[in-house]
Amino acid sequence: MTQEPANAIDAKAIAFLARLDNAPQTEIVRAELETWLAEDPRHRGAFLRAEAAFAHLDRLAILPVELSRPAFVSRRGLLIAGAGASALAASAVGLALWLPTRNLIATPIGEIRRVPLNDGSVVAVNTNSELGVDLKDNLRQLTLDKGEVWFDVAKDGKRPFVVAAGQVRVMAVGTAFSVRRRDDGADVLVTEGVVAAWANGDVLNKVLVEAGSKVFVSDIAGPSRVTAAAHQIDRTLAWRNGQIALDGMSLGAAAAEFNRYNTRQLTIDPALADKRLVGWFHTNEPETFAKAAAATLGVALTENQDEIHLAP
Repeated sequence: MTQEPANAIDAKAIAFLARLDNAPQTEIVRAELETWLAEDPRHRGAFLRAEAAFAHLDRLAILPVELSRPAFVSRRGLLIAGAGASALAASAVGLALWLPTRNLIATPIGEIRRVPLNDGSVVAVNTNSELGVDLKDNLRQLTLDKGEVWFDVAKDGKRPFVVAAGQVRVMAVGTAFSVRRRDDGADVLVTEGVVAAWANGDVLNKVLVEAGSKVFVSDIAGPSRVTAAAHQIDRTLAWRNGQIALDGMSLGAAAAEFNRYNTRQLTIDPALADKRLVGWFHTNEPETFAKAAAATLGVALTENQDEIHLAP
């Protein structure tokens, strides 16, 4: 009989933790968990490790002062050194240098980059994005200043992987997920494993997001309800292959997506903005999309050097 891989056990343990955090029928989930724990002694150890990892988030909330952004990411160092005030001070001082020493990955309009990191992780950086990277011995801290990034995180239980996007925070150990920065928060979509998401300063209001799910986290209000998105993942992340997938997307929303990747902008007459389209297109071919939309909807297409316009 083939022995269950350790990474599969860890993933299952985290999935159970996420279900307990979100499930309306908690007793049913607990019964399933107890059955799983009894199947193999390694299951209980994996679950205890998962609980300990996410307990770091809750412990931060009891500190007597509101931590600044550099100090926020010091919680792992604090927990390793001990919970005393001297440990907090030492940790905060060490992380105060984080912002000026980080590495920056930036993409101009139209560029999509896939970048391997020194820890074995890989990031796919979408158009017009800026990502700060700071990999420390006890923490991997990344800051999404703007745009969108998909993270394929190398497993390292000693170094949590934390993404900051405005006031939004997302933590993982070994998983895959995307973060898209919005004006008032960030979209988080998980493709593998589980992540924790919350608004800075409100860690008790965190949510656990499993693979195939998504959540919007507001800078002010924190996470909204986690929703299933398994059928949408390939379409939402089609940009990683240089594509835009339209599955009933409105013409106005589709134009906004194309405009993220191109300096030549699509403009849509308000009378057409709510029309729906289906199809896959390359991000750098707004002309192809506009011609297809014009032919499908029977509308007029006009264009110049800077603009492509659709109107009735």
